Amino acid sequence: MRKLFFESLIRPPMTEPLPQPDDASLIELVTAIDDTARQHLGHSLSIRAVDAGSCNGCELELHALSNAFYDIERLGIRFVASPRHADVLLVTGPVTKNMREALERTYNATPNPKWVVAIGGCALDGGCFAGSYAVVGGVSEVVPVDLHIPGCPPPPIEILKGLLALMDHINMKIGVMRSEDL
Repeated sequence: MRKLFFESLIRPPMTEPLPQPDDASLIELVTAIDDTARQHLGHSLSIRAVDAGSCNGCELELHALSNAFYDIERLGIRFVASPRHADVLLVTGPVTKNMREALERTYNATPNPKWVVAIGGCALDGGCFAGSYAVVGGVSEVVPVDLHIPGCPPPPIEILKGLLALMDHINMKIGVMRSEDL
């Protein structure tokens, strides 16, 4: 313990680099997500985060999206408290046996159209928790997953890129459906 204390006095803190005064690429990325969501949903993107049994690493990265550095709410993307107001379910962690029913209920309470995004390696296949007596498996074992964002944990910018990819996928799907209808 003493060794760790002295090392922490010498080592600089492990943080992200200071933000540039105008991070145009981040603003462009979030604006593209918001524009696509407004075009196809008629409103800003509403996200409901669900922790299905994770170690909270991915939740820390999700919470970082709301801090002063990223501040996605100023650009129209918001987290909601109720699945009844959500367009996207962001699910983190492996699904534990105790959270299986809660995840199913949350999915069923979300109105259509709805999309599920699994965040992190644990949400894909259980990660380091796979094989545990308390774990059902990845998110796709319980609800259909539209997008998986890999990483342990994925950084906030990768989560934003994943949301943009989801919106682009929705855009292509709607475009294909409209061309078939004609």
